[in-house]
Amino acid sequence: MIWLTDTIAFPGYDCTSEEGVIALGGDLSVERLTHAYKNGIFPWFSDNDPIVWYCPFKRMVLFPTEIKISKSMQKIINKNAFTITENIAFEAVIYNCKNMDRNDGFGTWITNDMEQAYINLHKKGIAKSIEVWFKDELVGGLYGVEINHIFCGESMFSKVSNASKLAFMHLAKNKNYKLIDCQIYNEHLASLGAREIDRSLFLSILKT
Repeated sequence: MIWLTDTIAFPGYDCTSEEGVIALGGDLSVERLTHAYKNGIFPWFSDNDPIVWYCPFKRMVLFPTEIKISKSMQKIINKNAFTITENIAFEAVIYNCKNMDRNDGFGTWITNDMEQAYINLHKKGIAKSIEVWFKDELVGGLYGVEINHIFCGESMFSKVSNASKLAFMHLAKNKNYKLIDCQIYNEHLASLGAREIDRSLFLSILKT
């Protein structure tokens, strides 16, 4: 496995392990993260572990035209009980994603360093958020990185039923993205229309 040095370059895709790991180490600077996302690479690691960089052979993605909105969800949308905003509470969204009790096994990967790194990306206009409000309370949302008209989703949260779904559907229906990158297979996102494609196809869309 290749360890990164002070330079931001990553090894070639042929260095990827069976688990999708392409490199270890480095840092979470704005420059390195931006370079990583432009090349289809993302960090995913736990506290006290080295930074692990992934570029899996199968990529979970949503083509916005394929979003699945159930009749029950459409009724919720039509009620207009929730207010949806963009990029006005990024730090609150990532904080909730980090601290939310989860049952999908992915609740601990947003370390303090990771949280600050994406806040830094947001300040540069690269990381974006969608917020869902009920009255004046933030009840759901998601955040990710915008690269080349692709939204690379990182995490989402819900304090009430369907709030994260509303954020995801808003992203698909109201933002002119070619693709929403969901990174790895997730049954919940598959139910909303996301599916796996080959890495080569994902990279060709990303770099177009």
